[in-house]
Amino acid sequence: MTRKLLGQILVEMGAVDEQALAKALNYQKGKKLRVGEALVALGLCQEEQVAKALAQQAQLPYVDLRKGKVPEPIIRLVPRQLVEEQNFLPLVEKKGKLIVALDDPLRVFELDNLGFLLNRELGAAIASPTALKAAIREAYGLGGADEPAQAAARGDDSADDAPIIRLVQKMVEAALEERASDIHVEPFADRVRVRYRVDGVLAERTSHPSHLHAPLLSRLKLMANMDIAEKRKPQDGRIGMRVQGRDLDIRASVLPANHGESMVMRILDQERGLVSLEELGFDAADYARFRSIIRRPNGIFLVTGPTGSGKTTTLYAALKELNRPDVKIITAEDPVEYQLEGINQCQVRGKIGLDFARILRAMLRQAPNIILVGEIRDRETAEIAVQAALTGHLVFSTLHTNDAPSALTRLIDMGIKPFLVSASVQAVMAQRLVRVLCPHCRQPHRPEESELRAIGLDAEATRGRQLYRAEGCARCDRTGFRGRVGVFELLEMDSGLRELVFQGAATHVVRERARASGRMTTLLEDGARKVVNGTTTVPEILRIAHSLE
Repeated sequence: MTRKLLGQILVEMGAVDEQALAKALNYQKGKKLRVGEALVALGLCQEEQVAKALAQQAQLPYVDLRKGKVPEPIIRLVPRQLVEEQNFLPLVEKKGKLIVALDDPLRVFELDNLGFLLNRELGAAIASPTALKAAIREAYGLGGADEPAQAAARGDDSADDAPIIRLVQKMVEAALEERASDIHVEPFADRVRVRYRVDGVLAERTSHPSHLHAPLLSRLKLMANMDIAEKRKPQDGRIGMRVQGRDLDIRASVLPANHGESMVMRILDQERGLVSLEELGFDAADYARFRSIIRRPNGIFLVTGPTGSGKTTTLYAALKELNRPDVKIITAEDPVEYQLEGINQCQVRGKIGLDFARILRAMLRQAPNIILVGEIRDRETAEIAVQAALTGHLVFSTLHTNDAPSALTRLIDMGIKPFLVSASVQAVMAQRLVRVLCPHCRQPHRPEESELRAIGLDAEATRGRQLYRAEGCARCDRTGFRGRVGVFELLEMDSGLRELVFQGAATHVVRERARASGRMTTLLEDGARKVVNGTTTVPEILRIAHSLE
């Protein structure tokens, strides 16, 4: 069935005649107006009549907000902040469904997002824009969706309840409640998109009118001690906030884009950030080997993987395990992400020449037992780390390589002589993060044989074991997953591997020797173990499999 045109409906209603409709259609040419807006602008039709026609066209109920008031219990169901952001009004609750008033049927597609935020099923009714703003103002004491931008334009941020300040506060609170690690604020031509990264996966959570971008970014840059007048260059900053009784350290990055500046904020939750070794997700055998390696008196222990793979979390867990009153631990980090009690942490400051190499040279004069270097980025830092390892220090650091054997080749490529790499490196561990199945909704599932083969499993390996698939429930935000766990490739050096490195053997030769000698389980093999024990799914391992081969 073809949907009737709005003009046709208005004519049938007797709201306008054909001549008025033709005049409106001619008026809207070259203007970004819909026919209903053109009729109202020309004074040929009333807003309420257009709203009724829109409701009829969309097969939605029409509500006249000029009549009656919204009950106080219904108002309390929806936070003031959300009403302010999204410009809607809760009306009544029917059969467990909350009916809300919107001023445009096209906004019905936003109900899924609003329902997610409110954790309830929503239905829509159509009201005229003017009546909706007036009703929102009366119910919540707001000026409608334009108020945040107007307040920011006035510089009205002295009061704690200024709209933009509340918007930022609510944004961070929502991210914290959803266990998000990052908040992405991205401008487009017609809106400002806000996405959260939860368990490593980005998801859009809300969008704001485009006119809110300037005041929102100005507020965030001010909080991060950035130059709010500079809009052409990337900037970095930090925001300290106390949200829901917890101290947050937020690393902010601004990047100029086509439609304005895009900001990404990494949330460092001081309470949740530090985990123990037991929580990392090691297999029992790897866990025993890892604990044995980090207790050695000297040598280099490297953790490799891409950005966001949990390298820093692993190293902090190791330091937490080794931190005792009789052990001196010094770190050089960029930036210092979490405060570790009893450990001396140094912040890299490139602007004054305080880089990893300079801090590393200085910390050796402090007589430490254990050293952590945030990242080995250049030959100078690598050389000092090797010398420290050869003179009785245990050195932890990270490298950006795809797997464990590649780290050995990477050091040699940096200019470290093969015999020094062979003598100093005790172990290398590559890692990735995979999502953990939600224990409340996971469903028994038997994957296809081809899927099992893709991660190195066969029917025999899974015989008698229950495998699962993700389902989705309210506790996991309908994703089927809650939390993440590490997938590890722990390479422990022995005399045979040291000889290969000394000879400058290729990476694949070192890999084959390590697997043959039982000194290494690959990332893909560890991922397969986590599928077999019901921790995650085959598709989740395949999602990152391109980097595990």
